[in-house]
Amino acid sequence: MNRTILVAALAAIAVTIGAYAYLSPPDQATSLLPVSAANAQDTVEVTDVDTSAIIEMTLGDPEAPITVIEYASFTCPHCRSFHETVFPQLEENFIDTGLVQFIYREVYFDRYGLWAGMIARCAGPVRYFGVVELLYENQSEWTVGDPATVAENLSRIGLTVGLTRDQVDACLQDGDTAQALVSWYEENAAADDVTGTPSFIINGEKYSNMSYASFEETLNGLLPDSQ
Repeated sequence: MNRTILVAALAAIAVTIGAYAYLSPPDQATSLLPVSAANAQDTVEVTDVDTSAIIEMTLGDPEAPITVIEYASFTCPHCRSFHETVFPQLEENFIDTGLVQFIYREVYFDRYGLWAGMIARCAGPVRYFGVVELLYENQSEWTVGDPATVAENLSRIGLTVGLTRDQVDACLQDGDTAQALVSWYEENAAADDVTGTPSFIINGEKYSNMSYASFEETLNGLLPDSQ
């Protein structure tokens, strides 16, 4: 595992804890799992982190003839553009019709993207893609400010979808989950050779960002009727 990224992830959680210690009353500011870069072991290897509890977030029929995996960062403007302009058509014409199973995998290029992923996952699989939509719709707002401000911005999104303040606090302070998510992301990105976002794995083949017209042409070419 990239030890720099792991330590950065732990430091990010420590900053979040500090943010809540500042923003919350004393009785609400206690970390459920105190984590800091200072006590993080820089010898942690990928095999030391259990990623088995990480759930794939999917839409569509698992038996669909085409599987599309998107690798995206919640802080990436190109990812936001894809979800605003291309994804709605992809969902309507291919996912909802049973032709594509869509898998969304988070990429953590920065700590804010990691925090956003943690909030989205804390909302649960049923509400996950609703949070994804909110994160992209409001990307230019929630990403602005110092760490404490961004943490509070993300908290408000969590509260909007029905999480309680205690749930939000616990989510952002969960160091074990942060480590598991970073490790899981690195394993997947290495396996699929993902170096930028958004990237797509379509039936095992990697594609870079593209327009809906290009997506449609690619997917139609993979449907059984086109063979």
